[in-house]
Amino acid sequence: MAARGSKNAQQARTQAERARLHAARNAWHEGQLRRRVRDNTIASIVGGLIVVAAIGSQVAHAQVTAPEPTPSPSVAPSESPAPEQTPAPDETPAPETTDAPAE
Repeated sequence: MAARGSKNAQQARTQAERARLHAARNAWHEGQLRRRVRDNTIASIVGGLIVVAAIGSQVAHAQVTAPEPTPSPSVAPSESPAPEQTPAPDETPAPETTDAPAE
């Protein structure tokens, strides 16, 4: 049985198929790299905007919220009565001792 094509033609087709697959894989890989860079850039920008918005909301809240009132001097200061001193007991009674030995 005779061969349909030459061996060189078959090798050329195989090499062409390999080159096509290689180019397709390279294109897919470069697309993945571009997508990752794009996604990271978008995530960084969105994250930065969230941080700036959080800081801005805190500043706005601090400016809108009424500050704590400061104490004002009273009109007529009143004197509080001094605490009265209770007399201390003169002497503490000593326990009675007995001459009997302790049992």
